[in-house]
Amino acid sequence: MKEIDLAELERDFQAKIDADIKIEPKDWMPDEYRKTLIRQISQHAHSEVVGMLPEGNWITRAPSLRRKAVLLAKVQDEAGHGLYLYSATETLGADREQTIDDLHSGKAKYSSIFNYPTLTWADMGAIGWLVDGAAIMNQVPLCRCSYGPYARAMVRVCKEESFHQRQGFEIMSKLANGTPQQKEMAQDALNRFWWPALMMFGPNDAESKHTAQSMKWKIKRHTNDELRQQFIDISVPQAKLIGLSIPDPDLKFNEKTGHYESGEINWDEFWQVVEGNGPCNKDRVDTRRRAKENGQWVREAANAYAEKRRIRKKAS
Repeated sequence: MKEIDLAELERDFQAKIDADIKIEPKDWMPDEYRKTLIRQISQHAHSEVVGMLPEGNWITRAPSLRRKAVLLAKVQDEAGHGLYLYSATETLGADREQTIDDLHSGKAKYSSIFNYPTLTWADMGAIGWLVDGAAIMNQVPLCRCSYGPYARAMVRVCKEESFHQRQGFEIMSKLANGTPQQKEMAQDALNRFWWPALMMFGPNDAESKHTAQSMKWKIKRHTNDELRQQFIDISVPQAKLIGLSIPDPDLKFNEKTGHYESGEINWDEFWQVVEGNGPCNKDRVDTRRRAKENGQWVREAANAYAEKRRIRKKAS
């Protein structure tokens, strides 16, 4: 009887998915659906929070007050995105502190792109243009994700990411059309971040373990390779517009398909970074772990104050 009931629940669940009816926290859902969402959303949250680090490194060294204010706003946005997404994982029954501890222990992953160093101011432009551009490509379809809280959170996230992308492209455009030294700096940043940005979409479809099921559940709407191709097709003309060159000798436009064909990604590098062996993996996780440890007293004081107020209110 239980097996029949479970089968019916699964059929009803998939029927709602197929009809584009949002799944809400109190709705029945398969355990694997819940686990997949917790993994994906928490990884997304970790990426937003860890992503503050390479940019925070440049706040005090921004070349003007305007640039400093814009970069501060961007880093602040990313902190907010992390909070939205951690909250979304909690609607699935996940414990926020546990997900953060999983990040610090190395059990949980975050976007591989944030394990690369930011060496010059031009990297702030490359991150905004390429990294946030790739993020938008990934995240806009998530506004139609089958899980309601995640989809709704992504609406605001994507609006703010669009601002970040424009900010980055403006930096790259100004540098590319500045002095020869500035253009060289912009080209160097593009050279270093182009391939890691392509890796952000994840492994090729043939090697992706989660894509097929996530698309059936409408957590994802496009495959990794489809999104990567869209990103390439949009970014190559943008680079040409500001006079920069994509660092891919095999890049060519296919007149028949209407798409750019690119060279092979170094997947060995990708998996090395994912496994924790990138240039900045250890530094990023250590920084986040220290931040939690050093802020423990603040959380304890805030909780004690809240408890004291609760007791006073109850007594009165």
